[in-house]
Amino acid sequence: MRAHDVAFATRPSSPTIRIMMQEGQGLVFAPYGDLWRQLRRISVLELLSARRVQSFRHVREEEVARLVADVAATSPGQAVNVSHRIAVLIADSAVRAMIGDRFSKRDEFLVSLEEGLKLVSGFNLSDLFPSSKLVNFFTGTARRAHANHRKNFELMDCAIKQHEEQRAMAAANGIQKDGGLDVPLTMGIIKALILDLFSAGSETSATTLQWAMAELMRNPEVMKKAQAELRGTLNGKPKVTEDDLAQMKYMKLIIKETLRLHPAAPLLLPREARESCKVLGYDVPKGTTVLVNAWAIGRDPRYWDDPEDFKPERFECGTIDFKGLDFEFIPFGAGRRICPGMVFAQSNIELALAALLYHFDWELTDGLKPSDLDMTEDVGLTVRKKSDLLLHPIIRVPL
Repeated sequence: MRAHDVAFATRPSSPTIRIMMQEGQGLVFAPYGDLWRQLRRISVLELLSARRVQSFRHVREEEVARLVADVAATSPGQAVNVSHRIAVLIADSAVRAMIGDRFSKRDEFLVSLEEGLKLVSGFNLSDLFPSSKLVNFFTGTARRAHANHRKNFELMDCAIKQHEEQRAMAAANGIQKDGGLDVPLTMGIIKALILDLFSAGSETSATTLQWAMAELMRNPEVMKKAQAELRGTLNGKPKVTEDDLAQMKYMKLIIKETLRLHPAAPLLLPREARESCKVLGYDVPKGTTVLVNAWAIGRDPRYWDDPEDFKPERFECGTIDFKGLDFEFIPFGAGRRICPGMVFAQSNIELALAALLYHFDWELTDGLKPSDLDMTEDVGLTVRKKSDLLLHPIIRVPL
């Protein structure tokens, strides 16, 4: 990603991915070239630049306030499924930023997203033996990929029809009418792009927030320190706003430490060698699929003291960041294929985490001790906590 970035700037295309992208390629899996550059430019200009992210501030603050109100309305003694609440919050925030309102089929989208991630993740016999009818018959992967593709594109049709004159379509259509496109944007490409932005904007931020809350429950002294910072700084204000976040130095360290231990996509996204080259003395032929293990890099004892421990203080020096220049810490990747949504994700994560810690104390269910909390990871392109995080909220600062 530093010395050979261009050589590894494209994506491999498996049979399953080709099925799911058959009407048009989105930003995530588009091969390196004119289409990818065009989609990235559109995404940044219309959604992911710092200026555009700031323009969605009211969306984030409204959705976080709704989350706090919903949690506060929970009956005393009743557990809250924090994992589900976070997924809904992030999905609604991302979709509102893109199409101007909550998606009427949000719950269907979250289910379809989970199925799609399973299909493109990990070991897949149908991708290894694509010509084998027997393998395809027994695994059912192709059949499920076709069904997921149809479902996803039906959902994107609904999103477009629900707000066809608002931001998502206005942006794409406006660019088409203005000209200057290297590759014409078909409706299939537009749907694939919106689906990528919906998916990436929802899944990675929600996964990181869930892990942050889980690590704080496992490390109550860290949670108390973060809550003391928030409550001492805000001094009884009715709610957290984005203006307050610059003062939350320790909370930002918690987010960095969460990303170190739990990068949302632990192997990032696969890359493919566009040309033969030599890396660290090894010959890498053209067409080789390459995986970068960000999870292992973040736990490498050559770079990190006590790498398995959750210690936000390790980032107090302020010299290491996740913007792709410090290669011992690359939760968003690096180089040309670095995640363009870093600022978008960071804004969603910071405000939501601050509100959850400011307004509530949290207790584990069934008398669990912090050390007993199940931290087992799921398997997939993104790695969630395998079991949902169930907690009892205790209101400390009413909204």
